Amino acid sequence: MFLEPHFKGQRSGWIEVICGSMFSGKTEELIRRLKRAKIANQKVEIFKPKIDTRYDDTKVVSHDANSILSVPISDSSKLLELAEGVGVVGVDEAQFFDEGLTEVCEQLALRGKRVIIAGLDMDYRGKPFGPIPNLLAVAEYITKVHAICQHCGNLATHSYRLSEDGGTVVLGEKDRYEARCRTCYHMGNILNLQVRTNGAEETKKG
Repeated sequence: MFLEPHFKGQRSGWIEVICGSMFSGKTEELIRRLKRAKIANQKVEIFKPKIDTRYDDTKVVSHDANSILSVPISDSSKLLELAEGVGVVGVDEAQFFDEGLTEVCEQLALRGKRVIIAGLDMDYRGKPFGPIPNLLAVAEYITKVHAICQHCGNLATHSYRLSEDGGTVVLGEKDRYEARCRTCYHMGNILNLQVRTNGAEETKKG
């Protein structure tokens, strides 16, 4: 379990990143840390991308239905203005933000703020997702959380897309995604490729 470090003075800002696949508990851990900060009477604000309206327009909601009120924003630069006077800044679903998020978080940390980021480290193709890789490079603290593979029960690190949508950003839950381990994820991709190849061959024959 992550325990908050104790730094004193104005140079106490830092960046924490919580990353992993879908259904791994990233948002749950983010909410836990923010609630602990509130118990410590610290001024907390949490932000999420405006496009994420899966559970609620303004709340950050985990898969286990825990929630915390947030401020939806469309551009990471807004954080510099909206986080003024706040000691702890939380950002959920950070992979959906623009690449400028990394620099913004660094500026906030230099202002003495504790910045907690949660997001997917990989997209459905298994590739680094949005600004998360750069945030991992500059963060002082990194926590990688894991789901359970729905096929074999091992630790899951990948988000497997069940639908045939081709876009990188496709909002969805268990109707469109599964958490899978590395092996089951790649087996699924191979089977999908075989199905598409066989379908294309049948179309040519027809």
